[in-house]
Amino acid sequence: MLSRLLPVLLGLSLSALLAFVPAAPSPIKVYLIGDSTMSIKQIKAYPETGWGMPFAAFFNETVTLDNRAQNGRSTKTFLTENRWQPVAAALHEGDYVFIQFGHNDEVPTKGSYTPEADFTANLKRFVSETRSHKGQPVLLTPVARRKFDEAGKIEETHAAYAELVRTVARETNTPLIDLDRTSQALLQQFGPETSKLLFNHLAPGEHPNYPDGREDNTHFSELGARRMAELVLADIRALKLGLADRVVQGTVKKTVDPQAR
Repeated sequence: MLSRLLPVLLGLSLSALLAFVPAAPSPIKVYLIGDSTMSIKQIKAYPETGWGMPFAAFFNETVTLDNRAQNGRSTKTFLTENRWQPVAAALHEGDYVFIQFGHNDEVPTKGSYTPEADFTANLKRFVSETRSHKGQPVLLTPVARRKFDEAGKIEETHAAYAELVRTVARETNTPLIDLDRTSQALLQQFGPETSKLLFNHLAPGEHPNYPDGREDNTHFSELGARRMAELVLADIRALKLGLADRVVQGTVKKTVDPQAR
């Protein structure tokens, strides 16, 4: 009798135990929309690297990163070129949209120029349409350019448009990653000379893609992209976004001394 009951009892015990095992999190997508500082680079542009490239490696198998950022784009051109609409249409509940613009919106001489009122309206559209599809928007201020004054102090290069992003975040109650401020602090930590390592600075003949060399204070080296991605990750954790629970265990939690390289 006992021998016949034992399998039944074991089965019931196993069922009871499984009832307390939490369900695996559902797969989600994280969309990145923005400009060249975030985008995936073509081989011909290497070693220039968008921070969205190393960012993809921070998450476990439940997260798919879909980087839609493109060189030269603004909030205006992301809409006029029909780049935003497919993202909105593809969103599922729980997906994230990281929204980082400003570099190209703020330059009046570019075709991508977006007046401040339009920039604000476009950001609010991205936020509201993300939420209407049950997605989770996250706003980011534009990442800093490398520009120091004669005293070696980092200079603000996105003052007006970064503040517009902050205002939209407050007005729409949207999580804000203030990459403008945190990246400025990182560049100040590195200083005027060492900070060149974070950007696409190359001597003539150093890389076949840039035989005449390169002094680019906007776009990142592989090291710079990684460090910017780490800043974004740190704020994901500080904001206690649900996405933080999907970070690969052991992923860096703090920045490293700029002299330790």
